[in-house]
Amino acid sequence: MKQLGAEFVGTFWLVLGGCGSAVLAAAFPEVGIGLLGVSLAFGLTVLTMAFAIGHISGCHLNPAVSVGLCVGGRFPASQLLPYIVAQVLGGLVAGGVLYLIASGQAGFDVTAGFATNGYGEHSPGGYSLTAALVCEIVMTAMFLVVIMGATDSRAPAGLAPIAIGLCLTLIHLISIPVTNTSVNPARSTGVAFYEGGLAVSQLWLFWVAPIIGAALGALVYRVIGSED
Repeated sequence: MKQLGAEFVGTFWLVLGGCGSAVLAAAFPEVGIGLLGVSLAFGLTVLTMAFAIGHISGCHLNPAVSVGLCVGGRFPASQLLPYIVAQVLGGLVAGGVLYLIASGQAGFDVTAGFATNGYGEHSPGGYSLTAALVCEIVMTAMFLVVIMGATDSRAPAGLAPIAIGLCLTLIHLISIPVTNTSVNPARSTGVAFYEGGLAVSQLWLFWVAPIIGAALGALVYRVIGSED
């Protein structure tokens, strides 16, 4: 239960910190943090939680990461479903808290943008379903390669949170224009639930693509990272 509680709290922080920066601060008049700030915010949520709860639960904060680590032989399949449930619940609660904060501003319209992910007309840059699918698969695959490499027993000790946090920042810098960056089904679900509409109807892609990508990334690392 401590592990599941840690995953709940960690995913809550990721969604509130990352999506919160996008909804509340990205375009704030004259001093908005913009794409770079949002990208950094997502990276910082993972970095801070990796130091805070990594020793408790492994700090997955992401169903795709849990699946990838399972495929990579780093995580038992028996714990997969409880971890995913805790992560999704953490994301949903964070989305609810963010909605309460954001709706305190006059004129707030959740359908005008709530840091949700999408493709086609719901993509920030108007990118197609195929582009979004490829982007999410590749970005999540590389995320898993970095996670597994940084946490390998042969890697420099204690630096994994920094590498993983910076990797997530880079992923956002690349892919926010394409899908608003998911690579995390819990993050996508946590805000799509409150926006509804296209965010919900397109949510399937942000479960399927990250999970496929995570499994591929884990398999790649098992090949290149083998000690044989």
